[in-house]
Amino acid sequence: MQRRAFLALALPAALAACGADNKWASDEAIRRARYVSNEPPSITLFSVIGIPRGEGGHSALMINGSQRVIYDPAGSWEHPAIPERHDVLYGITPNFRNFYIDYHARSTYWVAEDTVQVPLAVADAAIRSVERQGASNKSFCAVNTGKALSRVPGFEGAPTGFSVLKLREWFLTLPGVTSRRHMDGDPANNHDVLLRQKSGAITGYGRDGQLHVMR
Repeated sequence: MQRRAFLALALPAALAACGADNKWASDEAIRRARYVSNEPPSITLFSVIGIPRGEGGHSALMINGSQRVIYDPAGSWEHPAIPERHDVLYGITPNFRNFYIDYHARSTYWVAEDTVQVPLAVADAAIRSVERQGASNKSFCAVNTGKALSRVPGFEGAPTGFSVLKLREWFLTLPGVTSRRHMDGDPANNHDVLLRQKSGAITGYGRDGQLHVMR
């Protein structure tokens, strides 16, 4: 079945508790992966929300500044082509952005993508803030996302509690926020795809409707 751009992946059963990692990619790996988008500088809050109860499952940030990164505190998404250092994922091309969203959107979760355009200096301040936040413990995704945001000019009021939903409610009050909703109603039964992803091959649909290996 054709997706937006990629096959959705099986979301770990422990999503609601997030995950934990303490990875430290080399400077050279981060330099090689660096991706600069031509889109306006922005800060995006990803909120993973349960279906049908509406509980908060995970919080993360995508920051488009002098480079584009995803801050995925205590998250579980990974790929060999994406270096990670203390929950910051580097090299977020449009393909990897879509893949990250598809990883979280499934029959039992949808993904809210809320974006605020900011000056480049603010976006880069947000990147520095998430880089200094350090590795997150389990269940601290909303806590540390809020802490990282609260150090960024214009985002000082970010809540720093455990509620994914309260963090999103606050973010939606920011001037100029735009929102997108990502859903995938297919059964979460894509274990083979996850294994192929971890081996380094992204299998997804191209413009011709056929499956291809994408990076």
